[in-house]
Amino acid sequence: MRKVYYIYNPQTQTYDRIYPTARQRLLSRARRLFIGMGLGAACFIAPFLIFGSPSEKELRKENSRLQAQYDVLSHRMDEAMGVLQDIQQRDDNLYRVIFQADPVAPAIRQAGYGGTNRYEHLMDMADAELVVNTTQKLDLLCKQLYIQSRSFDEVVALCRQHDEMLRCIPAIQPVANKDLKQTASGYGTRIDPIYGTTRFHAGMDFSAAPGTDVYATGDGTVVKMGWQTGYGNTIVIDHGFGYETWYAHLQDFRTRLGKKVVRGEMIGGVGSTGKSTGPHLHYEVHVRGRVVNPVNYYFMDLNAEDYDRMIRLAANHGKMMD
Repeated sequence: MRKVYYIYNPQTQTYDRIYPTARQRLLSRARRLFIGMGLGAACFIAPFLIFGSPSEKELRKENSRLQAQYDVLSHRMDEAMGVLQDIQQRDDNLYRVIFQADPVAPAIRQAGYGGTNRYEHLMDMADAELVVNTTQKLDLLCKQLYIQSRSFDEVVALCRQHDEMLRCIPAIQPVANKDLKQTASGYGTRIDPIYGTTRFHAGMDFSAAPGTDVYATGDGTVVKMGWQTGYGNTIVIDHGFGYETWYAHLQDFRTRLGKKVVRGEMIGGVGSTGKSTGPHLHYEVHVRGRVVNPVNYYFMDLNAEDYDRMIRLAANHGKMMD
């Protein structure tokens, strides 16, 4: 049945019948059609928006599993990093100490990757922060493992060279001093015999008669031989592995420049050249360019009792001879 439309006329106070045009009728039907279609679509889509489609549910489960796996992976990498740090500490404080090698610098161990952003392509992923954080940990772990592997290669090389290094370490006294009576002055702050002021004494003095034999304290090569200001006639032996020994105030030379010497080989005679108050040998040990106390390097020449006595004698002498 066809619908009839009326409109109220306030002038006549009656309802006048309206006859809609074909266009109006078409628009009315189209409006009802679109509203119906919209309501139908809404009723169809709403459950998917609220509960999700089966594929979306599966994707959410998969995403949850992946996130859990990333969490486990991140935790395991933290544990691996802890084990690696323990190995690094042992390497620096044990293995390298045994072979008297410098520890690996922290700047090298902790060095990251420079240049462009390595993780920019991961930023548009779901859970990007977790993915990037885990990837960064993996990259850092891989790099530190590589550095540690190279460090162990160096330690293995030092181990293979251990016998040669033992021959080269300066490990005896530079003059015959079994009774320790030639020990004149030790390493450290001492009184200058000429100026009467205190200054640092970089070696040990051994008093002896002029011409007394002076010996190389470890295998090495004579790299300097001649006059040095303050030191007088001086011989410097490079033992390799970072070790050098200096023999000063010599009366004469009994070796030659560039000669390879062995521990206990005679290289010169005690004298009083340079800044000296009497015949004696001034002896220094340098390790990697740094002067160290020679008293720590007589372990092949003295027993434990004499070694303890030598330490006390070197520490108690307040005056030096140069």
